[in-house]
Amino acid sequence: MASVVTKTVTPDETDMRLDRWFKQHYPGLSFGHLQKLLRSGQVRVDGGRAKTSDRVSAGQVVRIPPLGVDEAGGSPHVARPAGARGGTADTLMAMCLYEDDHVFVFNKPWGLAVQGGSGLTTHVDGMLEALRDTKGQKPRLVHRLDRETSGVLVVARTRLAASKLAASFRARTTKKVYWALVKGVPRPSQGRVSTWLAREESTEKMKIARHGDDDASHAVSLYSVVDNAGPNLAWLTMRPVTGRTHQLRAHAAHIGHPIIGDSKYFEADTNWEFPGGIQNKLHLHARRIVIPHPAGGTLDVSAPLPPHMLQSWNLLGFDTDLGDTNEPDDE
Repeated sequence: MASVVTKTVTPDETDMRLDRWFKQHYPGLSFGHLQKLLRSGQVRVDGGRAKTSDRVSAGQVVRIPPLGVDEAGGSPHVARPAGARGGTADTLMAMCLYEDDHVFVFNKPWGLAVQGGSGLTTHVDGMLEALRDTKGQKPRLVHRLDRETSGVLVVARTRLAASKLAASFRARTTKKVYWALVKGVPRPSQGRVSTWLAREESTEKMKIARHGDDDASHAVSLYSVVDNAGPNLAWLTMRPVTGRTHQLRAHAAHIGHPIIGDSKYFEADTNWEFPGGIQNKLHLHARRIVIPHPAGGTLDVSAPLPPHMLQSWNLLGFDTDLGDTNEPDDE
C-alpha cells in the first residue's frame, strides 16, 4: 500500500519552483493533480502549506502523499546505464575530455553547432537530451563556440553547477586560450586589441564600431605569436578578455591578420594564394579553459587540435608543445 514519504531538497535544487521540483522528481504527475494536493494540504514544505510558485531551499523537507505515479512514471528521459547508452550519447562521450558529478567538458569538432538555428537539425544542445540523468535533468550549456570553431566546451550537469559556472563567465574569472593560424605575422609579437563591436545589418558578421553606436559592445583580446612559417603565416595564441560574438575573428581581421579559412572575415588580396595542403576551414581552436570548479578548486582542461589544424601544423613544422608555454600575458 502506498504511503506518505518525505524528501529533502538538495543544494542543487535551491530556488527551484515547487512545481518544477515535483516535475523533476515525478515526471508523470500532472500539474492539475499537484495543485489539488497542495490546496488540500496533502503536500507540505517544512510542515506548512505551499503553492506551486513557491521556491524551495536546500534542507527543506517536502511531504509527499501517495501520488499514483512513481519517480520514473511518465518520463521518456530516464537515463540508461552508461554501458547501455548507444547512439547520440556515445557520440558525445567520445568527445568528452573530462567528466565528474558536476560538469562535462567536450572537445567540440569543427562544423558542429552548439545551438540550433535556421536549417540546423544537429547541434550540441539537442544532443544533450541523450545525457539526461535519472531525475530527467538535461545537462546545460554555459557558454558557446562558433560552429566553425573547435575545442573546449564546458557543460553543466546540474542547475547549481550551471549557475556557478555562468557566474564565473560573467565575472571574467575564466581564462580561455585559443590557437589560431593567421595570414602574415603580427607586430609586435604580443599585443592587446581593444575595440567596440556591433553586428552588421542584414549579416551575421560583426563590425568595428565606435563608442556610443547602437548595440556596440567593448571587446578586448590578447594575442601572442608562437611561431611563423615565413612572412605569410603565423601561429597565434589568443585570449578573449571579454566574450563578444566572433570577437577573436573580428579582431584578427581588424589588425590585418585574418584567421585562415574564415569565410566571414578573411578577404585575401589579389597577390595572396591559399597555401597548398592546408584545408580551407576555419583555423581557430579553443585550446584550454581554466575556470573555478562549481564544487571548489579549479577546472583546467585542454583539447587536442582538430584533424584539419593538426594537418596544417604538421605541414608547417609547428611544434604543438610550444603553444602552452606561449600564452598571452595577463593585462
